[in-house]
Amino acid sequence: MNDKPKSSSSSPHSRCLALWRGNDLRLELNIMDARFWTAVDKLVEASEIQIDRPMGSSHPRYKDVIYPLDYGFLEGTSSGDQRGIDIWLGSDPESKVTAIVCTIDLKKSDAEIKILIGCTDGENKDIVDFHNRGSQSAILIQRHGA
Repeated sequence: MNDKPKSSSSSPHSRCLALWRGNDLRLELNIMDARFWTAVDKLVEASEIQIDRPMGSSHPRYKDVIYPLDYGFLEGTSSGDQRGIDIWLGSDPESKVTAIVCTIDLKKSDAEIKILIGCTDGENKDIVDFHNRGSQSAILIQRHGA
């Protein structure tokens, strides 16, 4: 099987397909991966973290939903819900961006990302479990080497 892309189209969609098809293009994917995480790091570094739902607190509308970790947002940013970009703050004292969670809420017809800062593997699991309930679905995208 030929690992080279079959199309030289400049369409963004064909470019994404080509990245997955060819061994020689995996380096380009890694560069894009590094670029994404660098951008997330810069966004977090330039923003003040506001914790509005501390670990152990109840959701404002759903009292039986308890936050397993500190949850908040990046001041001065905006996401799909027109509020600050959501963050989860874990127990790692280095507080580096370790992952993001992409969520879909069918009840609200809403999609968002949450940035995970200083989260361990166990905390990542707790966060994904938190968002995979009711009308919500979530997937974790973990930073390599985090």
